[in-house]
Amino acid sequence: MSEKLRWGILGTARIVRKTIPALQETKNGEVAGIASRTEEKAKEYADRYGIPQAFGSYEALLASPDIDAVYVPLPNALHLEWILKSLDAGKHVLCEKPLAMTVAECEVIARKADETGLKVLEGFMYRFHPRFEKLQELLAANVLGKLTFIHVAHSFDAGGDDNIRWYTGLGGGALFDTGGYCVNISRMVTAQEPAHVAAFGNYRDANDSGQVDTSIAGMLRFPGGATALFDTGVNLERRNFLEVTGTEGRLYLDNPFGLLEEDSVLEEHHFGQDTIYHKVRGENHFVRMGEHFADSVLNGTPLRYDLADAANNTKVLEDLDGEARAHERLPGE
Repeated sequence: MSEKLRWGILGTARIVRKTIPALQETKNGEVAGIASRTEEKAKEYADRYGIPQAFGSYEALLASPDIDAVYVPLPNALHLEWILKSLDAGKHVLCEKPLAMTVAECEVIARKADETGLKVLEGFMYRFHPRFEKLQELLAANVLGKLTFIHVAHSFDAGGDDNIRWYTGLGGGALFDTGGYCVNISRMVTAQEPAHVAAFGNYRDANDSGQVDTSIAGMLRFPGGATALFDTGVNLERRNFLEVTGTEGRLYLDNPFGLLEEDSVLEEHHFGQDTIYHKVRGENHFVRMGEHFADSVLNGTPLRYDLADAANNTKVLEDLDGEARAHERLPGE
């Protein structure tokens, strides 16, 4: 393997407009190729971003000896198929969240990764920003006392009917998109798995079949006594905040999942005392995630979180989905 990790981009989804420049900026990686379902589309993106090779199919990219690892930005329901095909082709995998649509699928991926000895990471990029290193430092210092409540919101407007989020067959909906962040950060803050979940959702007819969730409100109750409340949606005004409350105070972070390359602050509040503003340097969290993954592949350093974490997050999402769909219609509707 070369001194830098040679990335292949498996698709031309909108998110790659952020991730390609970020991977090109990493100190230990380079984007060596991009694939699309047509060679014309692949060449368009290769020209736009100065990528050396364009492939007219995903299979062609996976067959290339010039690619060490792939980034998978495909629709949620396609993750399992292309992660497995990538591993079979000898490529390490960084995949957009969610890793897969079910716990069973996550377990299949974990077994394949073990068999091949290749690295696989679920791409929760926010976990690599200095904001969350500072947040975890403060929690470890017990500045909040006993954790009581977590409140998190993450929503935006996905736009018109052609968006993949309106297709059940592609794994669409709010819960497995923006909701995945809310669940993940609640689990990260508590360092526990919820003992109970509850959820209510709003739905619309999907473009293919059935109904797809447009927004979800959920609660997670953790064994230590903390409760997380979240609301999320993909047809709403943009909202993005995290508040963590304990018996001794609270922490507040605006725009926790946003791409903040400028400096920001983490607020610490204690019962009428002057607010403490923890200034955090700006970083591109996609760059940091890419460098972390490349370092793990090139030097054998452990990944920050493993595939069991992805399976645990997916279990909570599955449980919430079941709860919300069980209460889909109100009495009298």
